[in-house]
Amino acid sequence: MNTALKQWKEASTLILTAGRRLGADSLSPRTPLDGNGAATRLPHSSEFDYDVLLLKRSAKSTFMPNAYVFPGGMVDSSDFSSDWLDVFKSFLNSPGFGLRSVKQPVENRPPIFATNRLKLGSPIPGEVALRICAVRETFEESGVLLVVPKKEEKRILKSFQDTRFSQHHTEHKLGCDELSKWRALVNKNPSNFMRMCQELEVLPNIWALHEWANWLTPTAKYGRTRFDTAFFMCCLQEMPSTLQDEKEIERFQWSTPSEILQSYQARRLWIAPPQFYELSRMCRFPLLDNLHSFAHQRATEGCDQWMPVIVLQDQQHISLLPGADYRPCLF
Repeated sequence: MNTALKQWKEASTLILTAGRRLGADSLSPRTPLDGNGAATRLPHSSEFDYDVLLLKRSAKSTFMPNAYVFPGGMVDSSDFSSDWLDVFKSFLNSPGFGLRSVKQPVENRPPIFATNRLKLGSPIPGEVALRICAVRETFEESGVLLVVPKKEEKRILKSFQDTRFSQHHTEHKLGCDELSKWRALVNKNPSNFMRMCQELEVLPNIWALHEWANWLTPTAKYGRTRFDTAFFMCCLQEMPSTLQDEKEIERFQWSTPSEILQSYQARRLWIAPPQFYELSRMCRFPLLDNLHSFAHQRATEGCDQWMPVIVLQDQQHISLLPGADYRPCLF
């Protein structure tokens, strides 16, 4: 955890996708389609065989109230605790706890990934702790628990020997009462997430999370709090049971990327620029197999750090991204 940061707080976000039958309606709450012409350039919902999870933030939230967001949140010091070494002890001889190496030179890596955590007092690599944070926050906010039993350690270690290894992942099943008990404890104190993993003999499934993007919150638009957020992609075979936390999150929504974008265009919901951009990227991959293969392959390339520049023109806010032709007048 980088406490030296002055302008931003470190955070992790998970883009969680789950398979469904092609052309079938999900039993989870869904966003209605909009029929205007602007939306027809997007793939039709029936072309997708997966949904993506969005959570609606509470109207009382100090950061992006009422926005639909991917699950995630601020890094906690417990995510970098040395006690995780015991949880992952079978993987300590594998670089990065078995995570695949990124080809991107360290000098070109975003600071959230390039920062030497040992110099900050933690033996947990940043790419591991950020994934732990994403798994923990997803559990807190949606009730989806992405862990694997410790008894599967040998299978996981063996998979590292096959550089072609790639598979969809499944949610670890726990009894409802057990799940609710631990979720309440983790919401109360993030350090209880490690305690849960120790007592239930499970591992946060950091290997299911593929590095995807890095976004910085722009100035002045979304409140005083700004985040340096690592985005990860995870593809599940089946849709997991989901339940909002009824605190920061008002409701959850499983929908196809095109449905969400269509509803945004119709002003039925609001999403921030990172969600808009990443959902638009996903529209290039209507099939879960293709999305997962792409995410798995591109993760080793690393990512760039992006920050939208917000411009007010004709009483409309415009988000400018790297490569945009328009540049605001700064003087």
